[in-house]
Amino acid sequence: MGEEMAIFGNWFYLHFTENNGMAFGFELGFSYGKLFLSLFRIFAIIGIAWYLVRSINRNEKSGLIISLSLILAGAIGNVIDSAFYGMWFSDSTFYQKAVFLPAEGGYSTFLHGRVVDMLYFPIIEGHWPQWMPLMGGSDFLFFRPVFNLADSAISLGVLLLIVFQKSFFESSNSN
Repeated sequence: MGEEMAIFGNWFYLHFTENNGMAFGFELGFSYGKLFLSLFRIFAIIGIAWYLVRSINRNEKSGLIISLSLILAGAIGNVIDSAFYGMWFSDSTFYQKAVFLPAEGGYSTFLHGRVVDMLYFPIIEGHWPQWMPLMGGSDFLFFRPVFNLADSAISLGVLLLIVFQKSFFESSNSN
């Protein structure tokens, strides 16, 4: 946990961390929160897959198909990680590395595992000027989140949907 390797100077690291919940480590704070989140993700995958197949059958724009495919692939990747990682690995801490297929079993059960995040881009480090309200005098780091390839695929797919929504969803009857 927390181990990292510089890939591209001080701008790109492989940084091992585990995310127990959603984006930015948010969790549902009740006893069945992780199970609820995992089941929600599975239903979302079913819905996205249905919409993707429907879009393909309707010969929708390639950009829409690609965007939906990226979102679906990322969602499936995160569900696979969450579903099986806890069963296949022992718990990892800052003092002990995870063991693959430990004799005593993994640290969690089906659909209750963590998602591994590893891509870290601390591009700009600095210090806020004293005169700035609320943040003045404190350090800042852009881009702080650690994420994985599945998160990247989801983010890229959503970004493409947002940026190109007019062309993806334009009506064939428009002028």
